[in-house]
Amino acid sequence: MADEILQIKDLRIEFVSEREVTKAVNGVDISIAEGKTLGLVGETGAGKTTTALSVLNLIPKPQGRILSGDVILDGIHVLEQNEHEMEKIRGNLVSMIFQDPMSALNPVMSVGEQIAEVVKIHEKVDDKRAMERAREMLETVGIPGERASEYPHQFSGGMKQRVLIAIALACSPKVLLADEPTTALDVTIQAQVLELMKELKRKYNMAMLMITHDFGIVAEVCDEVSVMYAGSIVEHGTLEDVFNNKRHPYTEGLFNSLPDIQNRKSELKPIKGQMPDPTNLPTGCPFHPRCDYCMEKCSKEFPPKLQINDTHYVRCWLYEHTKDSQLKG
Repeated sequence: MADEILQIKDLRIEFVSEREVTKAVNGVDISIAEGKTLGLVGETGAGKTTTALSVLNLIPKPQGRILSGDVILDGIHVLEQNEHEMEKIRGNLVSMIFQDPMSALNPVMSVGEQIAEVVKIHEKVDDKRAMERAREMLETVGIPGERASEYPHQFSGGMKQRVLIAIALACSPKVLLADEPTTALDVTIQAQVLELMKELKRKYNMAMLMITHDFGIVAEVCDEVSVMYAGSIVEHGTLEDVFNNKRHPYTEGLFNSLPDIQNRKSELKPIKGQMPDPTNLPTGCPFHPRCDYCMEKCSKEFPPKLQINDTHYVRCWLYEHTKDSQLKG
């Protein structure tokens, strides 16, 4: 599609130590159109954050190795850029809100200085104008501009998260990467931050990659959903596809693990077993040791994409012969 601002194609990333090789990302394909939000969902250790860091070309080296794939951001092949070129891209074309607001801010710089720093790097303005812009951004995220001279320890968790959003949006990026931005916040503050992010996305017409394990957040802010397991996208579709017509047993397991608000006495149904060790992934479909529908083929061959409809695909051998599915690569 012509309006896709971010494309990730067949991305494979591993981390190498003296003793072992960790297969973190295994053939991921993602695309996001301008103004749209994609939810990247999965358990801890699925490879979600590593995928997002590749968009910033921040895979730590030499331990991290990009084995194959391409990341195209507004026409720029990110993985081919050197560090100097990436400095122009990060914060300007793409920004990231990191997971923990408590540790993401510099404790010895005022919040205004931290926002102004981004503005000075990308917009080539003097200190006075950069600080004016910092105050404007604080106002945009609901913090009085006069608090720009205060330090991170003087802000609550929710306020710190708003400061991180202000830093990320200071130069109006085209793509925003949000790595579980509400995890460290209580429920009422979560709702406020999510509403703020939705408003700012509409204001700036940004594309957003929302990394989360919370389907409530996905339902609130996302247009499309990619379900990630052991470094692979096992199901992708629109919000309606995945919520109302889920196909992969892992996706089904994630939904069954949620409490049923209509039936308070119903028991949770956790997915049996644990996420596989990324240094020793099972053969075939990585989910097969935990799957209630496992067939002999599942343990031997990695499933290809099976297209359910134009917007919905799944990687699962269960749908190999269904009439409404077509084998696609």
